[in-house]
Amino acid sequence: MSSAVLVAARRTPIGTAGRALADRTVDALAAPVLAEVARLVAPAAVPIDDVVLGNCMGPGGDLARVAALRAGLGDEVPGVTVDRQCGSGLDAVLQAASRVRAGDARLVLAGGAESASTAPHRSWPDGTRFTRAPFAPPGFPDPDMGPAAERLAAVRGISRARQDAWAARSHARAVAAQAAGRFADELVALDGVTADERPSARIGPAVLARFAPAFTAEARGTVTAGNSCGFSDGAAAMAVTTPELAGELGLPALRVRAAAVAAGDPALPGLGAAYAARLALDRAGLAVPELGAVEITEAFAAQLLAVSDELGLDEDEISGDGGAIALGHPWGASGAVLLVRLAARLFAGDDDRPALAACSIGGGQGVAMVVERIA
Repeated sequence: MSSAVLVAARRTPIGTAGRALADRTVDALAAPVLAEVARLVAPAAVPIDDVVLGNCMGPGGDLARVAALRAGLGDEVPGVTVDRQCGSGLDAVLQAASRVRAGDARLVLAGGAESASTAPHRSWPDGTRFTRAPFAPPGFPDPDMGPAAERLAAVRGISRARQDAWAARSHARAVAAQAAGRFADELVALDGVTADERPSARIGPAVLARFAPAFTAEARGTVTAGNSCGFSDGAAAMAVTTPELAGELGLPALRVRAAAVAAGDPALPGLGAAYAARLALDRAGLAVPELGAVEITEAFAAQLLAVSDELGLDEDEISGDGGAIALGHPWGASGAVLLVRLAARLFAGDDDRPALAACSIGGGQGVAMVVERIA
């Protein structure tokens, strides 16, 4: 089996739902990013074998094929859409990498997209409305992610102060990264939007302390809107290919060293990233202290901190330029955004240690990938 590498990782700015990118449907978010990635790999003159995109709250149908056509990739380029909820974008890249490693493809564009602004509301035949599909069948726990994060914080003893401190850190690091231009090279501007909307220098400990618990009526609740992510619009994509083709292109690349999906108790879905990360690290032959950069979806500070505690991570390495609490969480795209961020962090520095991307997923699942920079 060959290796698979990631090149030309790009993303849109992440917009807050209902604001700057609200008029773009999910395929209209994905298409410009796909077009830019395709432009970057075009000098190789190699056909695109497929487009694999993650999405979990869109209008249904095959988003990847629609977005590929909209991107002008050509009638002959197929597409397939992946739904592993909040891990969809990372799973899309995992699937593309598996096909390249197996020799079933040479060049695949993969990533994810989500438009919370245009996500449809649905109803069952009896008229009952719902905003998400079930994470588990009747008879199993099926909590929404907010209440699940509240329970996880209680079970793992993660205090409100610790969660608020992490949220303040996320905003401070994202604001600093914006000011230093560390996001600039990875962004594909849309509709004049050239920066992520959500990061705010105003969001510090004093402001966060004023937020009431968001998912329980009890005063001792610890999960708030301030230490949680926002509903967001955005897309991310990259080319998944062989090391040889990446070398021909002269593009910096990340080798996919290992990947894994895993599952556990659907009542505590926030721990899913830890289960998958542990399996991916085992497959890579690595221990946690050997990791450099780490990106874990910050759906909730409680969930991120529970995963960090479970794995024994060096928290200074996690989300070095801020995470989803500051940047936003476009569900189906977020896993791919993690890889875009890892690529930017690794290519900008001199740290050759392997890096980890991981997502916790509703229903108790997790997905993770270990990558490393290659010359």
